Amino acid sequence: MADELAAANVNRSYQLAASSIAIFTFLLFFLYPRFTSGQVDAFSYQATLIVMGVATFSFAFSSFYYYGASLGGRIDDAERAHYSRRGDRFWLLGCILLFLAPSLILFTVRLLAVASVWFALWLAYLFFVMRYFPRVQTSGKS
Repeated sequence: MADELAAANVNRSYQLAASSIAIFTFLLFFLYPRFTSGQVDAFSYQATLIVMGVATFSFAFSSFYYYGASLGGRIDDAERAHYSRRGDRFWLLGCILLFLAPSLILFTVRLLAVASVWFALWLAYLFFVMRYFPRVQTSGKS
């Protein structure tokens, strides 16, 4: 993996982690009062917070591994490729969970028809990723 690409991946992962934190903050600020008063589905709300936490930390871990891959001459090519593949996997986990969050939020506020459509789209995305991700992730050779 080229140093520039690894550095760009670090920046992208940080930006996605920041977006995840913003969504997490939104969930707390706007929906927590409704959660405490029983106006939203408690299980879906807590599941959404967990999903957002795992997504955020997946992006943080991917940033760490992409940073390791960008170290250039400090590590050999095989280790750089290994770091890149791990970064790819954490990034993918973060994206999968980040795209699950809207349907969970919609289930939380009991918009079941809309939430079902979003969840179906998420399942289609999951199928797409399972089919094509092995082709686009960083190869074993750098």
